[in-house]
Amino acid sequence: MPRRRAPAPVRIDLALQGGGSHGAFTWGVLDRLLEDDSIGFAGVSGTSAGALNAAVLATGLAEGGRAGAQAALRAFWLDVAAQHSPLQGGCFGRWPGTTPSLAQFNLDGNPFYAWTQQWLRWFSPYQFNPLGENPLRPVVERHVKPALVARGALAVFVTATAVHTGQPRVFDRRELSIDALLASACLPQLFRAVQIDGEPYWDGGYSGNPALWPLIYATDALDVVLVKINPLLRPGTPDTPEEIADRVNEITFNAGLVGELRAIGFVSRLIDEGRLSARDQGGDYKNLRLHLVADDEGLAPLNPSSKLNTERAFLEALHGLGRAAAERWLTAHRADLGVRATLDVQGHFLAPRRAR
Repeated sequence: MPRRRAPAPVRIDLALQGGGSHGAFTWGVLDRLLEDDSIGFAGVSGTSAGALNAAVLATGLAEGGRAGAQAALRAFWLDVAAQHSPLQGGCFGRWPGTTPSLAQFNLDGNPFYAWTQQWLRWFSPYQFNPLGENPLRPVVERHVKPALVARGALAVFVTATAVHTGQPRVFDRRELSIDALLASACLPQLFRAVQIDGEPYWDGGYSGNPALWPLIYATDALDVVLVKINPLLRPGTPDTPEEIADRVNEITFNAGLVGELRAIGFVSRLIDEGRLSARDQGGDYKNLRLHLVADDEGLAPLNPSSKLNTERAFLEALHGLGRAAAERWLTAHRADLGVRATLDVQGHFLAPRRAR
């Protein structure tokens, strides 16, 4: 009796948000997804830390397949930890006496962090870093090989924000460079704008966190898995300058994604109503099946300040949260891949909700 051939993997696209060191949560999600051979990867779009995860993932896949990608991601994030916070060019850590929970990794109680935040209000990176040195550059150079990414099977898209126009620029795998990755992760309060082809660029989160449209036009996958690490809801009303600035940044970094999801949801509704034709029906529109891996409750104790904390213990804790979130999602929704969407865009992103 002939052996039954295993079904082909369901090809998915990945959309990876940025969020400083919280990108280690995404590392955990990817680590778990890479263990599932029934899932294939068509494309990945990332911004900031999400862009770094995407580029390291693509490098590892090109060099050593799934196991190579897992090893590459682990090596990258442990290197980040060893550099004592290269994401922000400083060295902050927990302050004695903080709560023994995930909240212990918040930096608000560290007087050196508070002093630095005040200092950054008076001086820009053009003043305190006239040579434009970026401590993240050597880390990225050690773990990303653009030539391999360009030849690899995974479609990669990295978003940065053009300073002059405020518009997103998406670098695909053929254009990917170390500079493009540094541009995608360039917070203007900490780093000088990255010059590419004579144009300055800042963090891609201001214009797309991450950009979804490249996945629509450039891959054949219909399932898009969004890994969300930025909160949509924050309880309470910010009332200090730091809290106000942090919340404004969170809202700004979510705005582009929410706008794209609104458009995708609108097109999907028109297809469901028969007013537009999907590609599999001979039409021009891609009826995406959206999915979400997140852990809002697990990340809730973390304040925005923790995004600058790159202690190894913190990164490994985030990795564990990410793996657990991916495990729960696979248990609940693996059978839905290739069949139906599992993310209620209207309910999760667009409907007004109250923070509890």
